[in-house]
Amino acid sequence: MATKIRLQRFGRKNYAFYQIVIADSRAPRDGKFIERIGSYNPNTNPATIDLKFDRALYWLQTGAQPTDTTRTILSREGVYLKKHLLGGVKKGAFDEATATARFEAWLQEKKSSLQKVKDDEREQKKATSKARLEAEKEVNKAKTEALAKKRADLAAEVAAKAKEEADAAATEAAAKEETAPAPAPAEETPKAEESTPAE
Repeated sequence: MATKIRLQRFGRKNYAFYQIVIADSRAPRDGKFIERIGSYNPNTNPATIDLKFDRALYWLQTGAQPTDTTRTILSREGVYLKKHLLGGVKKGAFDEATATARFEAWLQEKKSSLQKVKDDEREQKKATSKARLEAEKEVNKAKTEALAKKRADLAAEVAAKAKEEADAAATEAAAKEETAPAPAPAEETPKAEESTPAE
């Protein structure tokens, strides 16, 4: 029976993730499988891979053929490198300690590069959020200035209207005073004529 290392699709539309499985090459993509050896989620950055390393290595050594995508995943996780190093040990090119040291060095380098990608993404997110915050501050400042101007204009308008009304009231009062009849002067009571003594 020819075995393949392939992906089984899960998830919803526009958000697919996959299980890495060992299956008969004649089985349909999402059909029966022999063993599940991991999962692959391409929706994150970098993609999240959870792999049973030893089982993947075992199946590669027993002749399971990976699909193109799973070959890339296994290569990225170092399964192919480990297989190559174990082949070198079998041929006597170097001992197992050297093979393990080389693999560990590669693993450390890979971890540091992955961490760098994550740090860069985090920094980019920070810069984006900071730029968005600055833009929002500018918009809020412009809105505040516009509101203050509007309030000042409204206050000036109210003051002008009040002054206009006061002027109109003063003019009206002055007009009333002019048209009102002048009060009649009080009549003087005639003084009693002083009687002069007859001579």
